[in-house]
Amino acid sequence: MSDSTSTSAPEVALIERVQSAPGSGREILDPATGALVGHAPVHSVGDLDDAIERARRAQPGWDALGHAERSALMLKAADAIDEHAEALARLLSREQGKPLNGPNARFELGACSAWLKTSATTILEAEVIIDDGDAHAVLTYKPVGVVGAIGPWNWPLMITIWQIGPALRMGNTVVVKPSEYTPLSVLALLAVLNEVLPADVLIGISGDREVGARLSSHPDIDKIMFTGSTATGRRIIENSAGNLARLTLELGGNDAGIVLPGTDPEAIAGDLFWGAFINTGQTCAALKRLYVHDSIYEEVIAALAAVAGQMPMGPGLDEDNMLGPLQNKQQFDIVSRLVEDAKTHGGRVITGGSPATDLGPLFYPITIVADVTDGVALVDEEQFGPALPVIKYFDVEDAIASANGLDVGLGASVWGSDRDEARRIASRIQSGTVWINSHGGVHPMIPFGGVKSSGYGLEFGVEGLKAVAVPQIING
Repeated sequence: MSDSTSTSAPEVALIERVQSAPGSGREILDPATGALVGHAPVHSVGDLDDAIERARRAQPGWDALGHAERSALMLKAADAIDEHAEALARLLSREQGKPLNGPNARFELGACSAWLKTSATTILEAEVIIDDGDAHAVLTYKPVGVVGAIGPWNWPLMITIWQIGPALRMGNTVVVKPSEYTPLSVLALLAVLNEVLPADVLIGISGDREVGARLSSHPDIDKIMFTGSTATGRRIIENSAGNLARLTLELGGNDAGIVLPGTDPEAIAGDLFWGAFINTGQTCAALKRLYVHDSIYEEVIAALAAVAGQMPMGPGLDEDNMLGPLQNKQQFDIVSRLVEDAKTHGGRVITGGSPATDLGPLFYPITIVADVTDGVALVDEEQFGPALPVIKYFDVEDAIASANGLDVGLGASVWGSDRDEARRIASRIQSGTVWINSHGGVHPMIPFGGVKSSGYGLEFGVEGLKAVAVPQIING
């Protein structure tokens, strides 16, 4: 155990900036240790209405600054993230549970800075639609107005930046509602950004579901960006019907991976592992069901298990750990239920298979379950945790049909030594993104979004800027 498990002074200072007054607010506990992290403010619907009004008043002035000045301020805000990165990472680790190292808390803060800088510097050019001597038309993009950003608890800081970066770049103001599970780290991130940004351009509201429902139905909200469950996404669609707010919804997924015959199991094992178990499996576009050809089925399972055996799990502030707990009891119970159900349906547990009670009440070990089939709950339902079903197939046509058989389509992957063949198969999978020989990697300039019940709308790059703007044609 390293000596880095105590709370740092900069982290304490960040918490004190954003938490509620002494004796008030909601307790936020470290999911790894149960220790108190801080007290999150509990804002009311009235507080939200006031925040939206302030954002509405601030928006014209922010838009009037122009792209160049907004970009310059956003770059300074990204520098502020870098200056506070360690304190933010430690707060994130304690509140969300993810370790500091590996593709976890420090990685997430680095992504926040990188994505904000990319949003600040990406150019969205006006497009000449026609100019033939008789007609002249140009397509331009204007800010939507006030954007409501509703974030999740799994990657709370990074996804918040994904939402607010493009929105600010295009001249919108933003009201952010973080998850009730991870409000302190998000509010701290916003406080850091607001050291640079003008007043009321970016406002955080920490509240319950009533506040979230009001945000998505408020008549002065012009755009909602939401990352979370499909069920909540459907409610947001219903709530937003009255004000016709534009929507970008990144909803639940149950990503399939297909390993083709002839693939080297040892060569892909590490990338398979992190594709499935990054953030202890708590990632929307993680690999959640793995279809492996019969000819290499046992070899792939063994290679995955070998990687799993090398990954230390424990409290996030221990510098040695790569995997943390489930963030909350509700998610822990879902994973436990699905694994137990798989056992009753003949699943062969390769690693894990029961709670890691020696580490703490919310720790569940990396669990690989072989010999399950479509129709078993662990295959058909999104587990959102460290449990991966591995399904044997004999004909690639059956694997493609299985990958497409569920009403989700956020991500998928194809693994094989023949990249052209893998791409041909990828083109037949119903998914917003299909990776080749990797899974879940995102890039700030590559559009990302889902199909079917995994939502709609694109984020990142030029398409992400268009998503938080309204088109205008200058005709004549």
